[in-house]
Amino acid sequence: MFATLSDRLNATLKNLRGKGRLSEADIDATAREIRIALLEADVALPVVKDFVAAVKERARGEEVSQALNPAQQVVKIVNDELVTILGGETRRLRFAKTGPTVIMLAGLQGAGKTTLAAKLALWLREQGKTPLLVACDLQRPNAVQQLQVNGAKVGVPVFAPEPGNGVGDPVSVARASIEEAKRKLHDVVIVDTAGRLGVDAEMMKQAAGIRDAVQPDEVLFVVDAMIGQDALVTAQAFLDGVGYDGVVLTKLDGDARGGAALSIRQVTGRPVMFASSGEKMTDFDVFHPDRMASRILDMGDVLTLIEQAEKAFDQDEALKAAEKLTGGDFTLDDFLSQMQQLKKLGSMSKILQMLPGMGQVREQLENFDDREIDRIEAIIRSMTPAERANPKVIDGSRRARIAKGSGRSVSDVNGLVDRFFEARKMMMQMARGGGMPGMPGMPGMPGMGPGGGKRVSAKQKAKKGKAKGARRSGNPAKAAQDAAAEKEKAAQAQPNPFGIGEDIDYEAAAANLELPKDFSKFLK
Repeated sequence: MFATLSDRLNATLKNLRGKGRLSEADIDATAREIRIALLEADVALPVVKDFVAAVKERARGEEVSQALNPAQQVVKIVNDELVTILGGETRRLRFAKTGPTVIMLAGLQGAGKTTLAAKLALWLREQGKTPLLVACDLQRPNAVQQLQVNGAKVGVPVFAPEPGNGVGDPVSVARASIEEAKRKLHDVVIVDTAGRLGVDAEMMKQAAGIRDAVQPDEVLFVVDAMIGQDALVTAQAFLDGVGYDGVVLTKLDGDARGGAALSIRQVTGRPVMFASSGEKMTDFDVFHPDRMASRILDMGDVLTLIEQAEKAFDQDEALKAAEKLTGGDFTLDDFLSQMQQLKKLGSMSKILQMLPGMGQVREQLENFDDREIDRIEAIIRSMTPAERANPKVIDGSRRARIAKGSGRSVSDVNGLVDRFFEARKMMMQMARGGGMPGMPGMPGMPGMGPGGGKRVSAKQKAKKGKAKGARRSGNPAKAAQDAAAEKEKAAQAQPNPFGIGEDIDYEAAAANLELPKDFSKFLK
């Protein structure tokens, strides 16, 4: 969603790199480009004015003028201001001290409330709660059935005493749901309310009636992040008519410009609490302003990636795989197991987009085919257990058989086997602390020494030592005598932390430099 804004901001800030100091003209030009980028992203004009003014004021201050790297300091300022307009700190749900916690969802029809109710219920269940979904959208056709289907998908019961499709009183259903939750010991109640195609008095009255009946602990306004400036008008109307405590952004995976997400916090004063970014029930998470700002500036979202990995990966399996890597017996079965765990994280393109700098290869990521993992799995499963345990036995005839069994070409099989050996070699080296091969300045790089310098053989060192060392006499007795004298002198010398002898004649050394005749005036 923020691709256009991210590209514009990064291109603008990239122009500042390499400058030792920033002039007033540099700051004005950067502020102008940021203003254009935000307006093109459909951010509300008052928000743009406040944002640009804050950036310019801080960029002219001491934190930039006295910084060692002014360009990086401006990037930090832009990041800080993005975090501010997105809400500053992460807002968590408030749970009731006694009785069930009641969460009411409100918003326009088509914003995704019913699907989001199930996503929220699944998220709460993973937090150890026992939620109950309540079908109070009795106007939209099949809304009750949709909530029941989604509830079954996530394993959460649905309270739906009325069939819907225009039949039933939503206020009575909401009131009865609280007693149902208490009777069946549910600690969270999620009330899905009806929406309309536009803001109208009847919808506001019904939503206010449900609110008064259940006295919710949290009222969440669900807004489609793709509707642009209209989202702000609707958000303000709901705030005045019903009131709400937080905002949930849906369809963040869309191709809209994302201005609503950046504006809604500043315009309404209510924080964005959750974000939904896909059709799967797991495509839902807490909204972190700092992480979203980091994504916009193409600095990645490694924390979210780590959290998702902790949920998806089996720790015991990961430890076993690490032990096998260290021992050198990592097989294609282990490789397949790791690939299957990777699939649990979701779309590979989404995962890779969380890494820093991936905005530069966004087109390649968007064109990445997630079915490639399925193709790899098909090739590996077409192998015998012996071939998976020892891929070196896979000769030409075996590769032809594997290709036929997996429906792939022989070149695909060859590519997989070759990539497996390369990946295993690299991972073994990293697991043993050897660093990543091919990275400059790191141990393990071919042709490089432990410190990143060029590796020199013992023979070359000996040759170098002979060339630069003291001259030896051709007489063996005299050479031995000179060597003993040097050894005694070195033993008597005081150790110097800089590795330089204390008995250097600096006057003589300076005289031997053969400086120009008029150079002495520079030494005074």
